[in-house]
Amino acid sequence: MIIDTIDNIQRYAAIHPSFPHVFEYIKTANLLTLANGKHAILNDDIFVLIQRGVGQTKADAKLECHRKYIDIQLVLDGTDEMGWRPLADCQQAIDSFNTANDVQFFEDAPLNWLSTPSNKFCIFFPEDAHSGMVSEHHLHKAVFKVAVNPINQP
Repeated sequence: MIIDTIDNIQRYAAIHPSFPHVFEYIKTANLLTLANGKHAILNDDIFVLIQRGVGQTKADAKLECHRKYIDIQLVLDGTDEMGWRPLADCQQAIDSFNTANDVQFFEDAPLNWLSTPSNKFCIFFPEDAHSGMVSEHHLHKAVFKVAVNPINQP
């Protein structure tokens, strides 16, 4: 898991071959005007989910994990209180892993809450259970989904 400011995002370009493509998209796209929902960037290897709305409470937030995708969650407006716990420490699965949706949910409580305001981001890897859209106020964020094993190289 990584948390940082958007000004430092290029420091993480070498972590994954698709990250530079995502970071270029962040620099050139007008994320504030994209409609809610899924927007393809590079087929199913890289896409972004735009989310707007009032956040949920910490009590309602469920940890989740992914196997196929890395999440780069960029807060565009508001402050997201993202939860985090190592996946290896999660013991209370709500369901089995859903391969079609690349997600599994847990009842375990986050080990840490990460206050993530505008222009800050978190990167969650498959070994990170996480929750998001936690706020008492309106949130606007972009969740970039980056295939762990891309089919198409950018």
